[in-house]
Amino acid sequence: MELEVQKTDFWKDQSYATKISQKISELKEEIENIEIIKKELEDLKELNNLAKDEDELSSELSINYDEVKARIQKEEFRIFLSGQYDKNDAILEIFSGAGGQDAQDWATMLLRMYERYLAKKGFKVKVLHQSFGQSGGPDGRIGTKSVMIEIKGKYAYGFLKKETGVHRLVRISPFSAQKLRHTSFVLVDVLPQIDGDQAEIEIRPEDLKVDTFRASGPGGQYVNKTESAIRITHLPTKIVVACQTERMQGKNKEHAMKILYSKLHQLKEQEHKKELKEIKGEQVSASWGNQIRSYVLHPYKLVKDLRTQYETSDTEGVLNGEIDEFIQSEIRMSN
Repeated sequence: MELEVQKTDFWKDQSYATKISQKISELKEEIENIEIIKKELEDLKELNNLAKDEDELSSELSINYDEVKARIQKEEFRIFLSGQYDKNDAILEIFSGAGGQDAQDWATMLLRMYERYLAKKGFKVKVLHQSFGQSGGPDGRIGTKSVMIEIKGKYAYGFLKKETGVHRLVRISPFSAQKLRHTSFVLVDVLPQIDGDQAEIEIRPEDLKVDTFRASGPGGQYVNKTESAIRITHLPTKIVVACQTERMQGKNKEHAMKILYSKLHQLKEQEHKKELKEIKGEQVSASWGNQIRSYVLHPYKLVKDLRTQYETSDTEGVLNGEIDEFIQSEIRMSN
């Protein structure tokens, strides 16, 4: 690839040249990380030999050992994120399900959980579209009917793709005057963000119906004076996508098109799985109606993933974004 970069006509195709340059950078980073690990292992061997003679070195050896082990585990984990789009940015959608105001409140809680987790991982998050639910709950809570967020960062899709599925909450309802226990369901869907030049699907302009509308916040406030929000309907599949966060209509359309490519890719994957299902027979689908994780806040405290069986009683930590163990357990088991 480096020899290809040296060709005089290499930069004629800007898109292709950028891809090759990015790939070279990624490979160099991987090689550099492996070289660092090899050197640290050699240093660890030398320190181990010295520590046999000097007891005071044993503490330093233990610290260095833990550091090298953590670095190796981090590199090892990348092996599990080798899918076609695992390195891509991601789009995460949350839809409130059965449970009325409780489910809408649960959707808002899940949004906050993911935002805090992603902030700790160093990912950038932007809300692309949000449909608000009923207001007037305790502490002025406003629920969420549905929300779509864009997540930017390396391996964003790889880390989050297994979060797709139904998340179930059991708690004493803050909306119940009788303090009754309530069960709520929310559907989470995660898509890779796919640019037009990366997509394996062609979208024809004549297949699109583009509408503009005014963006608004909860309760109708902050209404834009111009119709900058975009709604795109893909006529052959009836898929509808929308974006309203940018002030410029062109930017919203650009975001909406990326989402459409992702949705069409997902549809293609689902059709492929359906074909495999017909060949292999019935399989369990991770779709609506098949919960992947339960969050129980009453009568006891427990968050349990029903695929990996990983569980914790630290419900407060989980809802504050401490979900790394759940995500890593699922990725490792899937591989």
